Amino acid sequence: MGSEQADPFVNRDTPIPVVSVTGPDHHSAAASGVQTPSNNNGALHRLSPSRLKDKLDSLGSGESPGRVSDRIFTMLLSSVLPSEDLDDDQNGSPHVQVKDRRSRSYVDRPNFSLPVMSSNFRRFNSRIGVAFVAQNRAIRLFTWRTPTHTLSFLFVYTFVCIDPTLLAVLPLACCVFFIMVPAYLARHPPPPTHLPTDLYPLDGPPLAAARTVKPAPELSKDFFRNMRDLQNVMEDFSRGHDAVIAFLTPLTNFSNEALSSLIYIILIFTSCSLFIFSDLIPWRFVFLLAGYTLTALGHPAIQDLLAPPPQSSSSSTTTSPSDFLSAQNDALRSQLLTLSQTDITLTTSPETRSVEIFELQHRPLHSPQTAEYEPYLFSPSTYAPMSPSRIAGDRPKGCPFFEDVQPPRGWRWADKKWTLDLLSREWVEERCVTGVEVEIEGERWVTDLVYDDLVDDSTDADSSERGLSTASSQDEKEVLRRAWEVGRPSRMGEWRRRRWVRAVERVPSY
Repeated sequence: MGSEQADPFVNRDTPIPVVSVTGPDHHSAAASGVQTPSNNNGALHRLSPSRLKDKLDSLGSGESPGRVSDRIFTMLLSSVLPSEDLDDDQNGSPHVQVKDRRSRSYVDRPNFSLPVMSSNFRRFNSRIGVAFVAQNRAIRLFTWRTPTHTLSFLFVYTFVCIDPTLLAVLPLACCVFFIMVPAYLARHPPPPTHLPTDLYPLDGPPLAAARTVKPAPELSKDFFRNMRDLQNVMEDFSRGHDAVIAFLTPLTNFSNEALSSLIYIILIFTSCSLFIFSDLIPWRFVFLLAGYTLTALGHPAIQDLLAPPPQSSSSSTTTSPSDFLSAQNDALRSQLLTLSQTDITLTTSPETRSVEIFELQHRPLHSPQTAEYEPYLFSPSTYAPMSPSRIAGDRPKGCPFFEDVQPPRGWRWADKKWTLDLLSREWVEERCVTGVEVEIEGERWVTDLVYDDLVDDSTDADSSERGLSTASSQDEKEVLRRAWEVGRPSRMGEWRRRRWVRAVERVPSY
């Protein structure tokens, strides 16, 4: 009685199931050396937990159980999980368009490791029993296994709905009645019914050691109970996840844009209405009615009504409540779809924009006025006299033919050919281009102006030595700017350009 009592917190409502290793040709079973079941004369050999533990202990050749379990879990995980580093946005690959908020670039957490994974799983499985105990108690409560418990819960729920401030008291009351009282009764156990009560006074010295909770030992029955419950919880979560996704995804992912737009409008309208009129809704009555309804649905009589009728050989026209609810769900979806097709009008034409290209032509600066301009290239910039690239002495960049001009990434051509922009003065004024002459008729060329004084000063230079440095080019542009300001005589320069436009449309990503 004086030794400390420490029990694992696990679900002991049902006995531990028989553990069997199925599949005589299973690679992991063969690799581990565990005897697989064989079908001899129709009898299936099963492996109990104690025998399985003995087999696992024999694998360790005298090693500790923790070491053996660590090796077993590492082996199992390594057979199903990839060994490469699964971290973080594909090393910055440009093809990754969606950000992973679980990446270590957002939260610094340890990287994936098989030994750490197996160790954490064993520690987690040893301590998860309290969650399964709470889950089973909730199942028994809401399935009316003990009607007095369920009715007591409804009374407490009613008091909380009537006076929501009791929510602050509820956690403290749960701590007192579900933690403190059982712990006290463990140290001061009640007297047996066949003995006098005065031999076991509750105010006397404690008769037992304080109970503590410890993790379930590895490879014990409690450990396997936790694994069984964890397996079932994973299946329940997967089923619930798939059901929610199957119900919500078609309504909200805009695969049917009219239907999703209608749902969006309904949600926006409901949100605005609740923002204004939420104070007028009797929320206590709403939550009270919802709680009673959900609890009543778990009653066995209600479950029998909702269960589908058994199949019989004779044809029956009886419709079960589940079939009725399914039919109502289909009818509601059909009404929403009809309403979305009737009242929601969407623009199905793709988004369109206009792109531009500048046709540049060139002639030597020291050529006569009668010299012809020759095609040079098609450039995305105007290459105006005072443009930064021109001042820096860079040559224009582009492609020599219209056919080489490509639409922007993610777009495609909406027109068959390029169109000359006849409003040359507008785009010149919009870009504040100076030192040019604009044609408002004809071919709409925008030509550089060069001044005679500057031309005369540079006519003596040899044509083979016309490649000026960046500093001399800047001096030349400064002379040009001053010549424009004083209004010196000018003539056509070496560059001229005109603007072409063409429509593009966005390419769908699917």
